Amino acid sequence: MSDHHTYKKIEIVGSSRNSVDEAIQNGIAEASSKLQNVEWFEVGEIRGHVEDGKVGHFQVTMKVGFRLANS
Repeated sequence: MSDHHTYKKIEIVGSSRNSVDEAIQNGIAEASSKLQNVEWFEVGEIRGHVEDGKVGHFQVTMKVGFRLANS
């Protein structure tokens, strides 16, 4: 077993019609279903899509960190 860990960081955008929190949850859930060892995230940007003068979607850009296998 290694005495250190090595991580990779990617950028994703989660979205939701309901809330910023749900956009984050959706993004993390999707990333976790595709990547192993997801361990952290950091929010970089919050924005949205407007439909008919109302918020149609919340969009959250975040960096997701995951530990590389065997590190």
